[in-house]
Amino acid sequence: MSQTKYIFVTGGVTSSLGKGIIAASLAKLLQARGYKTTIQKLDPYINVDPGTLNPYEHGECYVTDDGAETDLDLGHYERFLNVPTSQDNNVTTGRIYQSVIEKERKGEFLGKTVQVVPHITNEIKERIQLLGNSGDYDIVITEIGGTVGDIESLPYIESVRQLLWELGDGNGIVIHLTLVPFLAAAGELKTKPTQHSVKTLMESGIKADILVCRTEHHISDDIKDKLALFCNVRKEAVIQSIDASTIYDVPLLMQQEGLDTVTLRKLQLPDTNKTDLSNWKEFLSRHKNPKGEVTVGLIGKYVELQDSYKSILESFIHAGAANEVKVTVKSIHSEHINQTNVEDALKGLNGILVAPGFGERGIEGKIIAVRYAREHLIPFLGICLGMQMAVIEYARNVLGLQDAGSTEMDEQTPYPVISLMEEQKSVTNKGGTMRLGAWDCELEDGSLVQKVYGGAAQISERHRHRFEFNNEFKEALEQAGLMATGHNAATGLVEIVELPAHPWFIGVQYHPEYKSTVANPHPLFVGFIKAALIHKQEQTSASLA
Repeated sequence: MSQTKYIFVTGGVTSSLGKGIIAASLAKLLQARGYKTTIQKLDPYINVDPGTLNPYEHGECYVTDDGAETDLDLGHYERFLNVPTSQDNNVTTGRIYQSVIEKERKGEFLGKTVQVVPHITNEIKERIQLLGNSGDYDIVITEIGGTVGDIESLPYIESVRQLLWELGDGNGIVIHLTLVPFLAAAGELKTKPTQHSVKTLMESGIKADILVCRTEHHISDDIKDKLALFCNVRKEAVIQSIDASTIYDVPLLMQQEGLDTVTLRKLQLPDTNKTDLSNWKEFLSRHKNPKGEVTVGLIGKYVELQDSYKSILESFIHAGAANEVKVTVKSIHSEHINQTNVEDALKGLNGILVAPGFGERGIEGKIIAVRYAREHLIPFLGICLGMQMAVIEYARNVLGLQDAGSTEMDEQTPYPVISLMEEQKSVTNKGGTMRLGAWDCELEDGSLVQKVYGGAAQISERHRHRFEFNNEFKEALEQAGLMATGHNAATGLVEIVELPAHPWFIGVQYHPEYKSTVANPHPLFVGFIKAALIHKQEQTSASLA
């Protein structure tokens, strides 16, 4: 195929309709037909990246192999496609303006007045085509953040209009995702919001080629006829997206609606290749027909917003399917855990995961949770800050260093078992300055973690943190029983700790959740859930004895 094809996914009526899931589902269908497909996200906010955003603001910050701090939708892209994303897959308004201003400062615009059109729109078009021009992809799907009509989105919509004209017929299409609400009082679905949304898009010079309609109720043929007529699309291009029990149903639902078929037709591409989704269906079958159930506690600081731990929650789904069990996640706010209520808060759990985070809020609750898991022999997984809390807990309660801590929370701690890396001490800017992206880790022979990783000697995992295990305390901690079983050879930094005296106790400085996909569930989560299941079976046997 001589030219990369482009698909633009826009949204209307309301936010949070699931543009990312629709984009990922379509990409999965096209990939299953043999087309090399990738997805990128254009975010209208002025932050350069989501790295400095509070998780309550925008959900989790997802990290790619090349160290980009990106939108959480990139996690969906990777989980669905099983293909790594990169810095080029996420662009923000902040990054666009930053690049244009830097070019202006260097004199690259030859003294011209710098304007939204053409300078900002040209920059956006250039970023959109970076992936397409790489030669690696047949189809690039671009998701435009926000909703049509937002002031922030206007430069992106204008850039899409220009690019569609430049690409020519059949090389670019627009999929518009809208809401078709059900009015209970009237007892009917209403199409007017979608009509208005499409007209708003048309006022910007863009015609929707395909309508994807989010709905809680089945859309009848009559309603499809009405939407087709008033929104100026073909009836077969009116796609129903009804609420699903899991996001992993969406590719199959979109296939039933013919989204991939009509997309290929409009892009003037052959749709002769048979779609192979057998592995996907096998995963769904295991996920929906579990043979057992485990309950794990997710101990975190941002549990009120599920998107704060999106990748962890999805990793539990992947690992549950791999173990043929349903994973019930009990979210527990670490600020609410204390010495008095810990027994009530954590009783009945088959596994405990202490989640990542930043800052001192809620850390004592995390430390108490770690101790409970350690002393009650409950399978434990600590991620990033969770691993650091495990080190602090052990230093305090086993090694006897009463005031051990992290210099992130207490710069004056007499026992800084977690401390700032030397190269971080002069850093003042917060954005993009942490240890980010993929780093190699060598595993100790005979360790539990090596067994979990299938006997591998070396792994590569993604990081997002500023503070590290302090090697000055490594010997004392190991003599007391907390073993450092993974380290980075280049820096000497400890990446993994574990307790050989415990049935399953692992803390990792990196973020394994970023690499778990439907096709490749992460081994740490698979091992953790397997250990939780064994723990539950042992508890059941003990109670029956």
